[in-house]
Amino acid sequence: MLIWIPVNGNDIESAKVVPQLEAKKWALVDLDEGRIKSTEFYDSIEALEGEWVDFIILANKYENYIDYMNEGMMVLVVREEETIGDIIEAFKFKELDEIGL
Repeated sequence: MLIWIPVNGNDIESAKVVPQLEAKKWALVDLDEGRIKSTEFYDSIEALEGEWVDFIILANKYENYIDYMNEGMMVLVVREEETIGDIIEAFKFKELDEIGL
C-alpha cells in the first residue's frame, strides 16, 4: 500500500512531518506486510501523476483534506509522531487519528 507524508526534507531518518503548505518534499512510503518496502521523495504530490495512493498522513486535522478524500484516499493525522519511521510504526498499530466528514 502507498502512503503520502508531507515532510521537511528528503532524509528518511530525519525528515519530519509538516503541514502540507510547508512541505519541502512529499514522502511516498510503500508499505508491504507491515514493512517499509521503499520510500521515495517527490517535490509535489502531483508528481506521481495519478497512481493510486491508499493513505495520506497529515500533520494536523485543520489542514485541507477534502480533495484527498474525493480521490479515494483515507486521511489520517499524527498525534505526536514526527519522523517517517515513528509515523509508520503508529500506522501499523492504528495509533493515528482518522479524519472523516
